[in-house]
Amino acid sequence: VQLQASGGGLVQAGESLRLSCAASGSIFYINTMGWYRQAPGKQRELVANIVSGGGLFYEDSVKGRFTISRDNAKNTVYLQMNSLKPEDTGVYYCKADIMTQRGFVPYEYFGQGTQVTVSS
Repeated sequence: VQLQASGGGLVQAGESLRLSCAASGSIFYINTMGWYRQAPGKQRELVANIVSGGGLFYEDSVKGRFTISRDNAKNTVYLQMNSLKPEDTGVYYCKADIMTQRGFVPYEYFGQGTQVTVSS
């Protein structure tokens, strides 16, 4: 199983970016998909996640600015980031809890990370 993230870049404060992450390989079922970020010198933190049934979570600082969504047919999760701030800068990692076969326990997979830099 692989997760391939894309969409990062350098933008100015107030601008938008859209991250995508596609899962591929031996996939029977994907439960939760989400995005984490790691700022320089800080621990990795959960930004947002979405459960297969549609339940959502957002970290407080991104509520109202970021929107997470998923396309189950494409095994892909998206993060639309609007009104970006310099404090949103970091490496963004996608994560998916994937069951590779029926009856197996879901395992956490992380993507390779994509850099988001927001200048003031």
